[in-house]
Amino acid sequence: MRDAQPQAIHLQDYRAPDYWLDATELEFDLHEDHTRVDSRLTFRRNSAAAADAPLLLNGQGLELLSIHLNGTLLDAQDYQLDEESLTITTVPAEFVLEVSVRIDPAANTALEGLYRSGGMYCTQCEAEGFRRITYYPDRPDVMSVFTTHINADAEQYPVLLSNGNKVADTTEGGRRRVTWHDPHKKPAYLFALVAGDLLVKEDQFTTMSGRNVTLQIFVEPRNIDKTEYALDALKRSMRWDEEVYGREYDLDIFMIVAVDDFNMGAMENKGLNIFNSSCVLANPATATDTAYQRIEAIVAHEYFHNWSGNRVTCRDWFQLSLKEGFTVFRDACFSADMHSATVKRIEDANIMRTVQFAEDSGPMAHPVQPDSFIEISNFYTVTIYEKGAEVVGMLHKILGKEGFRKGTDLYFERHDGQAVTIHDFVQALQDANKVDLTLFKRWYKQAGTPVVQVESHYDATAQQLHLTLRQHCPDTPGQSNKLPMWIPVQLGLIGSNGDDLPVQVSPANAWTEASQVLHLTESEQTFVFSGLAEEPRLSLLRDFSAPVKVDFEQSDEDLLFLLQHDSDGFNRWDAGQRLMLRWIDRARAGRFRLAAAEQQALSALLADTQLDPAMVAYLLNLPSEAYIAEFSAVIDPLAIHSARRQVQQALAVALASDFAACYQRLHSTAPYQPQPAAMAARSLKNLALSYWVKSSAEGMEQARRQYQQADNMTDQMAALVALVNSGERVQAEALLADFWQRWQHDPLVVNQWLAVQAGSAEFGTVEQVQALLQHEAFDWRNPNKVRSVLGAFANQSLVNFHRADGAGYDLLTDAVLKLNDSNPQIAARLLTPLTRWQRLVPAAGQVMKARLQRIKEHGSLSKDVYEVVSKSLI
Repeated sequence: MRDAQPQAIHLQDYRAPDYWLDATELEFDLHEDHTRVDSRLTFRRNSAAAADAPLLLNGQGLELLSIHLNGTLLDAQDYQLDEESLTITTVPAEFVLEVSVRIDPAANTALEGLYRSGGMYCTQCEAEGFRRITYYPDRPDVMSVFTTHINADAEQYPVLLSNGNKVADTTEGGRRRVTWHDPHKKPAYLFALVAGDLLVKEDQFTTMSGRNVTLQIFVEPRNIDKTEYALDALKRSMRWDEEVYGREYDLDIFMIVAVDDFNMGAMENKGLNIFNSSCVLANPATATDTAYQRIEAIVAHEYFHNWSGNRVTCRDWFQLSLKEGFTVFRDACFSADMHSATVKRIEDANIMRTVQFAEDSGPMAHPVQPDSFIEISNFYTVTIYEKGAEVVGMLHKILGKEGFRKGTDLYFERHDGQAVTIHDFVQALQDANKVDLTLFKRWYKQAGTPVVQVESHYDATAQQLHLTLRQHCPDTPGQSNKLPMWIPVQLGLIGSNGDDLPVQVSPANAWTEASQVLHLTESEQTFVFSGLAEEPRLSLLRDFSAPVKVDFEQSDEDLLFLLQHDSDGFNRWDAGQRLMLRWIDRARAGRFRLAAAEQQALSALLADTQLDPAMVAYLLNLPSEAYIAEFSAVIDPLAIHSARRQVQQALAVALASDFAACYQRLHSTAPYQPQPAAMAARSLKNLALSYWVKSSAEGMEQARRQYQQADNMTDQMAALVALVNSGERVQAEALLADFWQRWQHDPLVVNQWLAVQAGSAEFGTVEQVQALLQHEAFDWRNPNKVRSVLGAFANQSLVNFHRADGAGYDLLTDAVLKLNDSNPQIAARLLTPLTRWQRLVPAAGQVMKARLQRIKEHGSLSKDVYEVVSKSLI
């Protein structure tokens, strides 16, 4: 057990810093066995602080060499030093502090602060990584202008980068010294440094005011042919942000660096974004359509942070969704504009229902603005990001496009250069639109997923529909008796011919005509729809207008009708998912057979050339096992797997000729293009292939042919996955071996190869995953490798992870304990599947709980792992 439990930090205890920091000057001297960091910090006392307030600086893993205060060397009795801080008891109102430390980046396996990735130096300082570089007030409300000098061997490290604009570059005695100056104040978490032997791909962008900005992507030489798409995505992002939000870039240069070893997807450091290589590198031969779309979205996300996160940043880490929720909303709108808005909405809702709703119902449930945390890294969650984005999206629905833009303009104007709060964001939207959003703010403070219960009654004589909506939010850890929320419920009424009916609503003040949104603001409200000559079918929560669950009983016939006719693409998909969940329930209870009307409807969808193929692919795709679990009162992973597979096989057989015809229609020999229309066609073609291989030898042969002849990774990987999941093990093994021979020298492609096996029911057994962990392709230090094997196994190969003897749980437990010492962030994130033991069938739940107890009893847990485990066992 731990000697002392880590202490929680609480939002209510926030205090402004005693000292502000006006200027930060850093000198890095890079050597193979160590790095020396000299800092020169210009402080002034906060006018609200006491005259005798000590100076507290954060620091971890640092060897202190010297401290000078206003030029005077301090002795050991002048300061206090412990494992996490440096405190100087007496300082004047204004002063310059110079601190010299020594660090060892090569030994930094946590990948926080300054570390080595291959032959490259790089940094990751969000949230609290800068304290691993030097002693500093490492908190987001301390903002400073940075000047950075980097000294390194000129031949070994020809590229030396930091934030801002380059202002000096000299070489002497074989060592090069480059100076960067960032004129914009920023907190330490936005600092970045890169040193390495890199090649650069360069382009130009002209801003709306006519300034020329140099765009650069730095990569290892072997990856220089994988940068074109990211550069194009960056230019489109910059133009979109100008057109939609009026935001122009503010430096002369914007740089991106691709790094193989990185805990996160990417980081928005001012002017120097550092990216996980998987989130920026792509060419047709090595990246799938999904990877291209992910790169586009992440490039946009990090660029958009220049305003929503950098120019206006967080006062403290409880405000994390201020920048992340808002920016995820912005990048989602960008992706919707670049591709299909309907498909993007389906993808986002799928994440919410599969991952975020699970988080809301588990032991780590927390509000979009948490009240406390032990380790902030544990709160980089889907609640902060995706639910935070949904909350911003509801504000957009409530205020409308123009009102929302007025509010964000005021927000950026009012708070440029400041560290602010979620309240400041909502206040700006409120002030700009002269609307009271007090009730809406509950979305930020109350955890959990609200449930909206629906009752409808049609009065044929009065030609009225009475719709009663009731809302409640289940208890979550530390919160009970939740108050009503402001829930925008977008809806449509559909006539028997499939067309939307005109809507007249009472009370009128609870209805927004332009967006077709009902405003549910009380525990229970009844709305009356008039002028209805026939009883309509209800299309509720269109466009996934709020992150809630809807409790409304509709017949199979109604759901099938909505799947065929609803004008809202999201609700067509939702109706199909609800129908398929019923099929899976039937399969669990007995034997499933597809009804004739259902088969005809699905056949018609496959044959309809007027529909977006990407949307049709989603309409025909069964809910994942994780999605099914979220709609189960008690989760039985083995039963879910068996029932889903039964329905999948039934669809494959019943629609075999339809899938074959769809595949043949969409199959193309044209050169690969990462364009929306081509991506959409490939998505449906490859979905059809995944079903076709399950019903005939002809489908199997076509998959083998596609694998061998594909000129792009999308088609090659789709064929490989189809065959791996086909049950034809011998053929699948042969192709997996061939794939390894082809791609073993490309780490990003090898990660896909690892994930295909670890995440499959057929190949992701405990024994085979253990073998993958011993494979030459695997590296415990690389987070992408860990996620590709252990993440895929625990989150996708559920039938193997939940093996009755607990071997799957043991495998993950051992991995968490191993990573606890080397990379606590990754260890804590791997833990998530083990935290949901209370929702499993009792036999499995108790076995899983025992593994959590074993972790808790480990001798020395990191704060990251301790927080997750302790909350999971309450």
